[in-house]
Order: sequence, then C-alpha cells, then structure tokens
Amino acid sequence: MKNLDGLRVAALMDTDFEQIELTAPMQALRDAGATVKIVSPQHDHVQGMNHDNKADTFEVDLPIDQARAEDFDAVLLPGGVINADHLRMNEAAVRFVRTMYDEAKPMAVICHAPWILIEADVVRGRRMTSYPSLQTDLRNAGAEWLDAEVVVDQGLVTSRRPDDIPAFNAKMLEEFAEGEHAKPFTTARAGSSTTRTRADSPRENHGAA
Repeated sequence: MKNLDGLRVAALMDTDFEQIELTAPMQALRDAGATVKIVSPQHDHVQGMNHDNKADTFEVDLPIDQARAEDFDAVLLPGGVINADHLRMNEAAVRFVRTMYDEAKPMAVICHAPWILIEADVVRGRRMTSYPSLQTDLRNAGAEWLDAEVVVDQGLVTSRRPDDIPAFNAKMLEEFAEGEHAKPFTTARAGSSTTRTRADSPRENHGAA
C-alpha cells in the first residue's frame, strides 16, 4: 500500500453526488494515511445518492468559498449527474480546480465529474475517460477520450463508473503518492488570443491501464 502520510486531499462535490464514488476512494486514501476533507458549495452537509435513490448525508468540512488550493495536495472529484452539473456552475469551485491544475497537483476524477474540468478549460490535449455520455463534451473541449476502466495522464486519473473503482483507487494512490507532476501545458497570451503548448516533461503520458 502506498504511504500517503501527510497528504491533504480535497474531496470536492455538491449535493446529490454518487456516494460510492466518494466513500470507496476516501477510505482508500485514509487507509494510506491521507487526510481527506469534504469541500463543497454547501455549508452544512451534502446528500449522497445510490444512483437515483437518496443515501447518506455527509458533513462539509470546508465551504468552497473558504478553500485555498495552497492548503491541499490533491483533488478527488466524485460523480453523479446533479452534483457534477451544479459544481461546474459554481465559480469558486471552477476556480479552485483551475488553480490546482495550474499548480500541477494530481486529480482523481470519475463518472460525470469531468464536466468541471471542461468548465475550467483544463482538458485540452489530455487523455481521459468518463461516463460515456460525456465523451462528446470532452472531445469538443480538446480531450482524447478512451473507453477504459481507468486512464492516467500526468497526474490526472479518470474512470467511467462505480464498477471501475478498484482500478481507479489503485491508480489514484500511485499518482497521489508521486505528488506534483510536470505541468502538462504552458499558456502564452499574444494580444487577445490564447495558445497552449505542451511543456517539456520527463514523464510520459500513461495510456489506458
């Protein structure tokens, strides 16, 4: 088992998230020694879901408007359609994800959760998977979408659905243990246009595992 003692993980979600996509990765992280805090636009609790049925509620540790990227080493993004849709419309959540990306911190993202990555404009050129209904959204945003149980690309771990959680957890622990990764992109502005180019990196992109 990877040793993640001292690692600080933000589990970022809104209410009505897919519960198993939080609880199973969170337990794996805690078993490895990481500290996981639930960060949310909600200020008191968030509602978990078992597909279409309400499950448990979870206390929010930190409202997103008080969260600072510098206080965390990695991000876990559970899925669930309602959760993911609400989260991508929250400016503070999008800004937090973008800052974590800019600081090259690893992310574990499952199911519908990549929606917020699209909103933050951080998927261009990345190899990813997701719940199949997001594949067109991701491709339109510049990602290379793969149908695989887990895909790893320079610290970004993505999976499709709850059935993929064992593979998702294994790769998440590996990437989180590595810590900050080489930045996949640099952004150069010329006038009003923005161009993105791959930064030099000693790490190769991992394909589907």
